[in-house]
Order: sequence, then structure tokens, then C-alpha cells
Amino acid sequence: MKNLTQEQWKKSLEKDENAYILDVRTEEEFIEGYIPEATNLDIHKGQEFIDELGKLDKSKSYFVYYRSGARSAQACALMNQQGIENAYNLMGGITEWEGEITHQ
Repeated sequence: MKNLTQEQWKKSLEKDENAYILDVRTEEEFIEGYIPEATNLDIHKGQEFIDELGKLDKSKSYFVYYRSGARSAQACALMNQQGIENAYNLMGGITEWEGEITHQ
């Protein structure tokens, strides 16, 4: 797992053709606004979350965020345990995100 600043996260994301954005907040939080192209996978679902991680393509790079960055760091650590080597945590989370936000 790597903790990246917003600038590092954005630059790495743009350069990586194998990138996948993962929002690990609740579905309710996700609906209120998310980083474009993000997929929601709620870390609060415990074992269901772990099971879903097991289904992810281990060859991809995952750019992960939460509200403040703490739980996304936990998610990245869990991803590493599942054999996903390229997990990047957005420090400061969506709260400090200065880029585009999509609303449903």
C-alpha cells in the first residue's frame, strides 16, 4: 500500500492504463458525490467486503479513497493481504479532494 497526496494520486491515476478507482464509503455517502468512474465497495460490510476484494483482478492498480483517508488505508492493507499489490490510498480522502465530483 502507498499513501499518496492528492497530486500524486491524480498523476499516478492518469498515467496508469490499468487503473481502477474504488470508493470504500457507504452507498449513501457514495450517492451524495464521488470521484468520476469510481466503483463503490463499502468497507463497513465486513466479510462481504473481504469477499468482494477476493473477486478483484489482482493485476490492476487500485486507487482507493474514503471520506478522510483512514478507512481507505485499512482497505488498502486488506487488499494487500488478498494479494493485490498495487493499492494506493488517497491521503485526506474525498473531503480534501479538489478534483471533479459526480453526483447521482
